[in-house]
Amino acid sequence: MSKKQNLSWQDALTRLKSGNENFVADKLDGKLNDSSRRSDLTGGQSPFVIILSCADSRVVPEFAFDTGLGELFVIRVAGNVANSSSLASIEYAVAHLGVNLIVVLGHEACGAVTAAVAGGDNGYNLNHLLAHVAPAIAKSEDKSVNAVVKKNAEMTSEEMVHRSSIIRDAVLGGDLKILPAYYNLGSGKVDFLNA
Repeated sequence: MSKKQNLSWQDALTRLKSGNENFVADKLDGKLNDSSRRSDLTGGQSPFVIILSCADSRVVPEFAFDTGLGELFVIRVAGNVANSSSLASIEYAVAHLGVNLIVVLGHEACGAVTAAVAGGDNGYNLNHLLAHVAPAIAKSEDKSVNAVVKKNAEMTSEEMVHRSSIIRDAVLGGDLKILPAYYNLGSGKVDFLNA
């Protein structure tokens, strides 16, 4: 499968910011969510951004960025961690869908980060997941949950480049940008941390 042409990361970021402004202002356009759009997508997909988001039900990237069906390639996992499965999904979208922007979307009051900061034994599977957050706790000067959420998004963004030759090659080639971001629960505003 060959790589498709897509929006530049700069244009994709502009669309995300504009969509988030609509969401914050309660002015979602609600387009691209009907039967006509579903029909248009039966032949394939062309999302313009990859979002690695937390599984938290309060954080819905499609709404937060005022997008419709087929526009976002969303991977959701508690703590927005880049485990092997989520990383493989991201690699697919970079290599085969031509997506040029990855956003690692952490959020205020993240339960996974709260559990990681609290420590203790949460059982095999959750302990395994929370181990991905431990480096952010260690590197964060401020040990509050929201500070660690931001540090985790930043470190996950950096880690992708080290753990994936597909992602690293696209970043080094100048086509792909990875940005950490932070979703504010009350306002719905997304802060891009390094943009």
